[in-house]
Amino acid sequence: MRVVAAMSGGVDSAVAAARMVESGHEVVGVHLALSQSAATLRESARGCCTIEDAGDARRVADRIGIPFYVWDMAQRFRQDVVEDFIREYAAGRTPNPCLRCNERIKFSALLDKAVALGFDAVATGHYAQIVDDESGRTLHRAVDMAKDQSYVLGVLDAEQLARAFFPLGDTTKPQIRQEAAERGFSVAKKPDSHDICFIADGDTKGWLTRRLGEAPGPIVDTDGEVVGEHDGAFAYTVGQRRGLGLKVPRSDGAKRYVVDVQPKSSTVVVGTEDLLGVDVIEGDHLRWCGPRPQGEVHVGAQLRAHGEEFPAVARAEGDTVVVRLDRRARGVAPGQSVVLYDGTRVIGSATVASSTRA
Repeated sequence: MRVVAAMSGGVDSAVAAARMVESGHEVVGVHLALSQSAATLRESARGCCTIEDAGDARRVADRIGIPFYVWDMAQRFRQDVVEDFIREYAAGRTPNPCLRCNERIKFSALLDKAVALGFDAVATGHYAQIVDDESGRTLHRAVDMAKDQSYVLGVLDAEQLARAFFPLGDTTKPQIRQEAAERGFSVAKKPDSHDICFIADGDTKGWLTRRLGEAPGPIVDTDGEVVGEHDGAFAYTVGQRRGLGLKVPRSDGAKRYVVDVQPKSSTVVVGTEDLLGVDVIEGDHLRWCGPRPQGEVHVGAQLRAHGEEFPAVARAEGDTVVVRLDRRARGVAPGQSVVLYDGTRVIGSATVASSTRA
């Protein structure tokens, strides 16, 4: 096969590209330029797509003897991921930009361009597994559960999975670093990037404030009493406890958490921990990694990356899915993603529209 290996400049994508070459594929390395003003050097483990990262990817490509190109997708990334992130927070939701990037950039924009240029598939350094069985190609969890990234790949459909390779899914991260060192890759000890790649300093609140402006409003308790103030409701998410700056403590001293964000009135509602538990989730923006489930199906429901999997029953109803958890989950915010599993197999995903108690 002719394969585009997405090379971020990190150790995972480097080893993934090398493994694709050794498997006999005709491989071309591609680094995605996602920033319109890329920094020269990485300042910390946060961030990505610096000029330094592109150079690291190019050196690996040279070492394994494959052509290497940089594809400029900065404008598409800004529109489909960054602007979407801003809109979601402005609407009082809590998005996961990694899922949107996988859906709209790596397995839409990148894959579409690769196919248009005559390539057959795209390979990435994600920790997940593709299994060919009687139902076709299916997406499964990685062997290394500490690094499993099947959650952020739950937005891929069957057509995209048919053209995807995840060569690292059967290997642990320490083994990948050892393999990179044995191959002589300079990135063998390079730190992993984490958090939101386009917010390099990790200050999401400050980043959003600079783009949306301050929008002061009250923080109220569930009885409507004003207990604090804020500079923008968009900076808060359901389940948040730290950084609330409440001026009126509860008489019983109980800790309080964000239980609702109301962007239209710029109001943040706080309450006690017991109000965070929900067991019925309604999701939209459905994405199935294979055939659409019919009727009620027993699933495992995961609500955040590397989060707990909850036993549940799901039923797709038109353009939405209702997921009923066997026990309550805390801090489920609109805009998050719920990814459904059957054992290790990913069934599909949805964006949380609302959550309640049965």
